Amino acid sequence: MYGILYIVATPIGNLSDISDRAKQVLSDVNLIAAEDTRVSKKILKKFTIDNKMMVYNNFNESRQVTKIVDLLKEGDNIALVSDAGTPCISDPGYLLVNACKKNNINVVSIPGPSSLISALSTSGLPSDSFYFEGFLPKKKGRKTKFEFLNTLPCTIVIFESPKRVLKTLLNIKEYMGNERIISIHREMTKMYEEVFLGTVEESINYFSNKKPKGEFVLVLAKENYKL
Repeated sequence: MYGILYIVATPIGNLSDISDRAKQVLSDVNLIAAEDTRVSKKILKKFTIDNKMMVYNNFNESRQVTKIVDLLKEGDNIALVSDAGTPCISDPGYLLVNACKKNNINVVSIPGPSSLISALSTSGLPSDSFYFEGFLPKKKGRKTKFEFLNTLPCTIVIFESPKRVLKTLLNIKEYMGNERIISIHREMTKMYEEVFLGTVEESINYFSNKKPKGEFVLVLAKENYKL
């Protein structure tokens, strides 16, 4: 009988956010496939979980898929975890899940934290219809991407690093207007968690005078939305 691939959500900051079910699965599986074993070891140590791990990330994904599928076919149960939040959401995992589906291997979600949903639900902006962009192109195709986003009649969610967040805000101003309402979420669930709500112009002024730190989620309201 084939094993099961578990897609296990882990905390995006506060380790107390892990579910009892996630802890049980991480304890019981034969192997944990982790984006960064150094990060995952902190979670396992916190909850006294001792289990085998292998690295599964963007750099070795194509090679590891075959190895993991073979182990699942041999009957091993395997948990997939990313550095934070729910795997496969702007993180490695799609190729593995796809390969499991093709091989009739059961894939089970162990739901939990997601920075996408956490930001959207606390933004105060309409969430009945939204578009998830994830990370923007760093160079090629960036202008085209913003022009496309500007045509969408819904809330838009973007992931961004502290190194590029100000550049992205300036691009939003250039291609989408400086009066768009934006909710900016930084370091969610962590000690220095912060949410900024205002216009794009106001956000540029704010982060121009404050060095951006931590991971960012930008929630951008549709055109002409007013607070």
